[in-house]
Amino acid sequence: MSTVAVHDHGVVHHEEGHGHHHKETFISKYIFSMDHKMIAKQFLITGITMAFIAMTLSILFRIQLAYPDKSFPLLETLLGRFAPGGRLDPNFYLSLVTIHGTIMVFFVLTAGLSGTFSNLLIPLQVGARDMASPFMNMLSYWFFFIACVIMLSSFFVTKGPASGGWTVYPPLSALPKAMPGSEAGMTLWLASMICFVASSLMGGINYVSTVLNMRTKGMDLWKMPLTVWAFFLTAVLGVLSFPVLVAGVVLLIFDRSMGTSFYLSDIVLNGKVMPFEGGSPILFEHLFWFLGHPEVYIVIMPAMGISSEVMSVNSRKPIFGYHAMVYSLIGITVLSFIVWGHHMFVTGMNPFLGGVFMITTLIIAVPSAVKTFNWLATLWRGNIRFKPAMLFAIGMVSFFISGGLTGIFLGNAALDINLHDTYFVVAHFHLVMGSAAIFGMLAGVYHWFPKMFGRLMDEKLGYLHFWLTFIGAYLVFFPMHFMGLDGVPRRYYAFTEFESMKRWLSVNVFITWAAIMSGLAQVAFIYNFVTSIFWGKKTTQNPWQANTLEWTAPIEHFHGNWYGEIPTVYRWPYDYSKPGAEEDFIMQTTPLSETMSSNLPSDFEDNPVGLEAHTKWVIANRPNEEVK
Repeated sequence: MSTVAVHDHGVVHHEEGHGHHHKETFISKYIFSMDHKMIAKQFLITGITMAFIAMTLSILFRIQLAYPDKSFPLLETLLGRFAPGGRLDPNFYLSLVTIHGTIMVFFVLTAGLSGTFSNLLIPLQVGARDMASPFMNMLSYWFFFIACVIMLSSFFVTKGPASGGWTVYPPLSALPKAMPGSEAGMTLWLASMICFVASSLMGGINYVSTVLNMRTKGMDLWKMPLTVWAFFLTAVLGVLSFPVLVAGVVLLIFDRSMGTSFYLSDIVLNGKVMPFEGGSPILFEHLFWFLGHPEVYIVIMPAMGISSEVMSVNSRKPIFGYHAMVYSLIGITVLSFIVWGHHMFVTGMNPFLGGVFMITTLIIAVPSAVKTFNWLATLWRGNIRFKPAMLFAIGMVSFFISGGLTGIFLGNAALDINLHDTYFVVAHFHLVMGSAAIFGMLAGVYHWFPKMFGRLMDEKLGYLHFWLTFIGAYLVFFPMHFMGLDGVPRRYYAFTEFESMKRWLSVNVFITWAAIMSGLAQVAFIYNFVTSIFWGKKTTQNPWQANTLEWTAPIEHFHGNWYGEIPTVYRWPYDYSKPGAEEDFIMQTTPLSETMSSNLPSDFEDNPVGLEAHTKWVIANRPNEEVK
């Protein structure tokens, strides 16, 4: 029987039995799907695949750093001309570093994290049947997939992939003849990033529109979970900052192909003076980092939102300082646009301007510190359940603290001049951004796996995965701080060329084996992930006893999320362990009139009728209690 469901905000959704579609084919359901839940799975599986590729690349160049003078015949077998005699070609080494960084920052931590969880959770947690534009949502995934294919195809061009670092600074990126990776590989890198930005913009516009326009009845902004706040503000950041990268890339293409000089001036190539004049590579740095610094918050803010939700659920406590958490997310969003210059202290910028960027950089640590304090206060005296998701969320906080502290060093202009482009920087951003965001993402995978696939992951394998990855990440990145303090520069092909760097060779061997251990831990995760999809224990509708709306939706997936009417929201999402309540959690869909014994005056913000009813109930049932 055909029914028509009318959304609370006037959006009409046609349903046929279980969903919107009369008959779904394999292609319409699994490939060109317009269901946000299926698109979330596509983003997740593509992101995990890209993460494994990036991890493999990192192990390849770590082997080179650990054993710079040894030959590995297997490398020549696998890589052919890129590893002649069993040793990595120096240009290909730079390509590995470049593509590893690009894949991790953009394709895993940006698209894999936001694309998966914004798609999965925004409609379910705000009470919408789907995204504002399901078709544009589908396009955003396919543009992302095309970007991945183009990026990986650069391994198959004659001169190899791009090799100017993931920041692709000119002149290496602007002069096709500068080095082998500056030719076709760099062209493919630029084409891939344009497709990626198109994907991000379509996704971001969709997320913002859905949050603003499609919330269910009763779901005002202060009843949204912190996950939705984080995804919403992340999308705002992306929509405002990614177009600047496209502008920079377009000018780079002009310099490469049309003889312009936006970024090039006074270039001598093989003893020949090139005809470029008037440009400046510093212009590219400004354009790149105007995206690049909001980008680090585009990466970490979804992980913050996910960890906040997971910690509250598994501490059985309300999140500490909900309003402060929201305002700190807003503060990070605003401030992230005025700190990009701290990446450029060594470019010769005016010291006064450097001072301004230094101050804004230190100020942005304040909302981050607020969040950290609130996470620790949420854990304090909680009835903690140490599920794998909870361990990864706590691990995210650990990396955020330890990596964030070193940001104070690098945000200080005088110290940064000494530490810039050393392993200290590598250690800092791999902890605060890389490891913290990955742990936030993994917390989300373990927590919402039942919602995505209707089954539970194996907990014992989850614990093994956590401890090996957590210990391995610290063993890999913590020693790099000391290398950086000793002045060891990053991106160097071999440490045996300089006497001052030889002493760190044994540390590089240690780091490489720790990286291999961490890589093997991910095999346990993949085994757990894949087998649980097909053979995992079947889940109940609300396995974690959480409050948010997604756990009110049926386990079986269909396009539309809820049968019949969408649930109405009456309360905020963190009513855990409330004094006077019968259970230690109260769903958002439970009316306040059904929980009179546990209601507080603060529950009736902007609801004078409800407050009056609460006051009458207290007078009738608790005559000795003072009514506030």
